[in-house]
Formats: sequence, structure tokens, C-alpha cells
Amino acid sequence: MTLGLTEEHHHLAETIRNWAQRNCPPEAVRAAADGPDSGSARYLESFAPSLAEQGVLGLHLPDEDGGQGYGLPELAVGLEELGRALVPGAFLPTVFASAVLAASGVTGKLVVGLADGSRTGAVCLASGVTGGAGGDGGLIIDGAAAPVLGASLADLVILPVHAGHGEIWAAVDAGSLEITALDSLDLTRPVGRVRAAGVTVPADRLLTGLDRSAVTSLAAILFGAEASGIAGWAVHHAAEYAKIRQQFGRPIGQFQAVKHRCAWMLTAAELASAAVWDAARTEQDAAPSAAGAAAALGAAAPRAAAARDQPAPGRQREFAASVAAVLAVDAAVSCVNDCIQVLGGIGYTWDHEAQLYYRRALSLRALLGSSVSWAERVAGLALAGVRRPVQVELPGGDAPLRARLAGELAGIAALAGRERAQRLVDGGWVTPHLPRPWGRGADALEQVIIDQEMHAAGVKAPSLLIGAWVVPALIQYGTPQQQDRFLPPTLRGEIIWCQLFSEPGAGSDLAGLTTRAVRADGGWRLTGQKIWTSLAKQAAWAICIARTDPAALRHDGITYFLVDMSDPGVDVRPLREITGESFFNQVFLDDVFVPDDRVVGEVNGGWRVARTTLANERVSLSRSWAFGSGVAELLEQVQAGSQAPAGQIGRLVAEGHAIDLLGTQVTMKRLSGTEPGATGSVRKLLGMRHAQQAAELCWAMSGADGALGAGPEAAFRQPDGPNGPHWARQVLTTRALTIGGGTTDIQLNIISERILGLPRDPDPPAA
Repeated sequence: MTLGLTEEHHHLAETIRNWAQRNCPPEAVRAAADGPDSGSARYLESFAPSLAEQGVLGLHLPDEDGGQGYGLPELAVGLEELGRALVPGAFLPTVFASAVLAASGVTGKLVVGLADGSRTGAVCLASGVTGGAGGDGGLIIDGAAAPVLGASLADLVILPVHAGHGEIWAAVDAGSLEITALDSLDLTRPVGRVRAAGVTVPADRLLTGLDRSAVTSLAAILFGAEASGIAGWAVHHAAEYAKIRQQFGRPIGQFQAVKHRCAWMLTAAELASAAVWDAARTEQDAAPSAAGAAAALGAAAPRAAAARDQPAPGRQREFAASVAAVLAVDAAVSCVNDCIQVLGGIGYTWDHEAQLYYRRALSLRALLGSSVSWAERVAGLALAGVRRPVQVELPGGDAPLRARLAGELAGIAALAGRERAQRLVDGGWVTPHLPRPWGRGADALEQVIIDQEMHAAGVKAPSLLIGAWVVPALIQYGTPQQQDRFLPPTLRGEIIWCQLFSEPGAGSDLAGLTTRAVRADGGWRLTGQKIWTSLAKQAAWAICIARTDPAALRHDGITYFLVDMSDPGVDVRPLREITGESFFNQVFLDDVFVPDDRVVGEVNGGWRVARTTLANERVSLSRSWAFGSGVAELLEQVQAGSQAPAGQIGRLVAEGHAIDLLGTQVTMKRLSGTEPGATGSVRKLLGMRHAQQAAELCWAMSGADGALGAGPEAAFRQPDGPNGPHWARQVLTTRALTIGGGTTDIQLNIISERILGLPRDPDPPAA
């Protein structure tokens, strides 16, 4: 749950986290809450100078203005960590003010003072101040606006002025304004009212070229970064408490309701981090690496950071920032709310720090504006054709590798049929991530480049389908004879495989399978029933797990077999699904003989082999799940004239964009050498749910036509016909998404146990 994807940004985050632990422990936060004036004084006297000395106040500012010369991504990393620590005072309003000045092109003394800690800043987002023409191109301003975050601590206030020609932003010395402190919901950070009475603002203090969209986009990014830190704190604190709090004789983290609450918290925090990170990247100019930022803050010298994109066009920036505004602050509010629920009564007390985090999260939401209004903004942008491409950032220096790969692929592109398929297999192009000779042993960077260059060359690898899950298991556990027999034709796409794992009584609880394998002369005889088997009628071969030692523990005594689907005793019966089609099948095994040379791995060691298959299944499924029910289809439906609340549309668009970002982040983390952590699991979980929600909204927009037939004939929409039957069918189809490949409930258990470390469910009683 961190914004940064690279090792360099992790170093930066660690440095700032260490500063917070030394300088702003929880007791300092509590003292600031109990005495707001003393908290403000401590910020001015201690925190601001120390943060300036560490370079944190100027991470995003150019060198000539006293900054570190980096960008908003680095500032977002810092804000996340300081939000996690709930640092009191004016850090956020000050860096917000300096970021606004930098965006408007202001340099020099105004910015330097905010970077070196000698001055504090604030930005007013509320209207209420008007202006008339003054001398030498300046303005004379009057009026009041509130609330303004950090106003009572500010030396410089940036505020919007409604003048005759529209709105203009002005940087005004706080000493020329009447500033009144207001009661703040956030006990650790003040808000106030600013009032101007005939204040003259010279022309050089008018921030020309800056509009409200640019300022509020900056607010969304910076508020969202701090909110991500708050959400991360809430997830960690709830999980840690759930591990030790005992009820009914065991930790509450062992109860599924608590596990699922914590896992959903994690998904919200991950989604928020992805959205904020993307929005921060849209603002950055070409800048030095984060390696230098970490070094400037005293971190160990990491390796060079990835090259950066050029700043995105303004509309893309607005889109990305609006997505962050929809998701990040709501994540902070909901995660702290759920944290308090996990804490129970103690979380509702005045003395527990959770209330301080909750107050800060609520304050951010109020100041930034409702998520519904931001979602409506996202919907408007998306319907106007504004989208932000989701793409992997490559670190550069790949020209020689790219040229070599392109040259090899050019030769393959000139071939056709089986000759091309064999060259792809021989070169390891089909599964490049796997070891030679079956793959290329390609690291993450080479895999990405191979994918790009194959697309550019018009070369498409065979679709392995379930074979893509079989190949890694055979490479790791198969005998040389099994590999030589099965891998080449599988990689050429000549063998269709199916998977005989699930049973009527063993779905997500796969270790509960009852299909038995009994020793026979030269092999085994398998008897049992498998279900939910896709491609069973088309498959030539199957991977199958069966119990070979009924007396062993659940995960022991299971063996992994290769079954010829044409063998006597294999009976495939189509299973009619909710849509009326028969994609899945039941497979009955009646005394099916499997020779010893088709056992993969050790006898009774099949669970380890099956886990390899399941892991590859989940990676494969995590790539895409829309099945025709994604953001593109949703927008198409609205543009065709269907009606739905804009806020509802915008939230789905925002979530869809962030889910795509999670997939990109997995790749980028691997490229930078950092662990993907929870990102892949979260993306799979959210992607499935998102497709269902998109289908349901499109169906709802169809009105009464949604009651029309949803059989196989509705699979394809007619351009001029009603969409109701199609979307009714999509609603039925997408029901399977949160069941197949591991149900949502099981995935939540996996996330809570393996990622958050909550106690596992107790083992079932022995038979």
C-alpha cells in the first residue's frame, strides 16, 4: 500500500517515514490535538525547519527555487508518508501553495520561502472574493471566503478572485488580509476564514494562465496522496489489532466477517494509491530521478530511476486527477470507518488515535468536494472522449535489445503455418518468461518488449488456453519424456487441454476432492466426478488431481495425472448454465486407467504441482475480465442515448481506469525489481466485480427492454435493435466472474491471510 512503484521511491518513502517516527510519534500528534495552538507552534518551530532541512518541502520544486528538482510523484510519496503519520500543521497547505505557484510559472522569492520553511502557505478553494481594476494592471480585492485549510498559519494565501473578465488567482500576503481561525473538524490542522477589504494585489502577484481546473486538479492529487497514507494506516492498524484481540477464545481476525472487512479495506487503499500515482505522473516535467531525491534526503544510494513521461495534455491531467478525487479520499474515509468498526468500542473513544485519522479524512473530503460531483466530472470528460492511456513506462536504454528482437521476429513474420509455429516454439516466443528451451528466460523488461515487438511485427503466438497453465507445471515437475512428448505440440497450439480439478463437493476447497486413484498393474485407475470443466468436449488431454492415499492429511495423498480424454471410462456431459449455453461440462471418470508415465511429480505430491497450475491460472485470469462489459461498452451505451446518473457512470469509469492501472503497476513493479505485493490479487478481485457492475448498469439503462429474451441469440447486439436482451444476457454471463478462478469470498480470505497476515481459519475436524 504505497504510491511509489520503484525501488528509488521506496527508499524515499522509508526516509520520510523514519523522519516521522523520530520527530512526530503518536504522542506528538495527540499533543497537537489536545492543544491546537501548541501543535501549530510546534509545526512552525520544529517540523517546518526540519522538513525543509530534509528537502521534503521542496521535493517538487526546481533547484533555482530552493527545491530538490523532482516532481509531483516524489511529493505524493512524501505526502502519503506524512499522512500515514498524521503530521500536524501546515505541510499540506504549504506544498499545495508552492505547487500552484510552480504551475503558474512563478519563481523566485515567493517560492523559495515556502521551500526553505521560512514561510507557510495556504490555498483557498472557496469563492467569495471579488476584484476590480487597480493601478499598473493589479487588482483591488474585497470579500470573504471560508473554510481555508491552514489559513491561520499562513504567510501567503492563494485565492480565487472573481473579476469582471472571469476568475483569476492571486497570491496575497496574509498580513494584508483579515484571517479568523475557525473551529476545525481536524483537531491537528487549522482552518480559517480570509477576508479582504480593499486589498491591493500588484500585477506580479496575479497568477495568469492558471484556471480553477488546474488548481483543483492539484488539490485532488495532493489531498489524495495524503488520503492514501491515511487509508494505509487504517488497513495496517485494523489488521494488527485483529491479530491480537481475542473474542470467543480466538483472535477476531480469524472470523471471516473481520477478514473480509480488512481485505476490502486493502482493495480500496490499493485502488486509491494507483489512481493518485497516475494523476501525479501527469503533472511532472522532465526531472531528475528519485534516486537523487532519496540521496538528498539521506537514503542509501539506489540505482537510477526510470525515465519519465512528458506532461500529459491538460484534459488528460484533469481526467486522471478527477479519478483520484473520486477514489482516494473516499478510501481514506471508508478505511478509517472500517478500522473503527474492527477496533470496536475502543475505537470510538476520544483517547484512541483512530478518531484523529477519521477527522482528517472527513476534512479532506469536505474541502475537496463530494465524490459524486467529482464522479460527474469524470463522466463528462469520458463522454467527451477524454481518456488517459494506461501504459507501461520502460526505463530506457532498450534500443539494442529491441533491435535484436525485431530482427528475429522479422524472419518469423515471413513464415506461415506450422513452420512459423515451430519457429516460435524453438525461439521461446510463446512463453518467453519460462526457462529455456521452452521459453527465453526473459525478465520483466524483455517480456514487455517482446509483447510490443510481436504486435508490431504482426506475429501472434498460438493461443494455449488452459495449456498456458499446464506448461509451467510440466516444466517444473514433468519428466524429460513428458516434456518432450507434450510441450512442443502444446506450445504450437496443437493440443487442447482441459482441467479436471473441481468437484461437486470440492470447488474453492480443492483439497476436499474425493476422486480416487487406486493402484493397478503399471499405473492407476481413476474413479470420480469432475465439474465446471471448460473445453472438456474439445480437449484431447486433461490435467487431473485425484486422491491416492485416503489416510493422508488433506493436502497430502493427492497425485497429479495426465488423462487422455479419449480413454475408455471418460464420460463428458455438457452442463447447461444460467445463460442456456453449455460452456462448462461434467466429466465422469469410471475406472479410467492412467499409466505410471503420466503421473506428474511424485505420487502423493500432487498438491504442489496443482498449486503451480493454480498460480498460473490466476495470473492468466488477472489480465482481463470485462467480457464485453467494461468502460468502453458503458460509454457506448450512454452515448447511444441511454440515461443513468452521471455520478454512477463516472464512478464506474474511475474504478475501471484504476483497475487497469493496477495491472500496469504489477508490471512496473517487476520492472523496477520490487514485489507486486497485493496488487495482482486486488486487481483480479475488483476487475470481476467491476464487469458485473458495468453490465448491471447497462442493463438498467435498457429500461423495459431488459425484460426481453436473453438466450444465445442475444449474445451479439444488433446495431439498430434494442440492447435490452444483450445486456440481460451480459448480467447473466458475468455472474460467473466472481465464482470462477476462486470465488470472491475465497479471494478475500487469501488476501487477508497471505497479505495482511490475519490468522487462518481453523482446520476442519479430522474425519
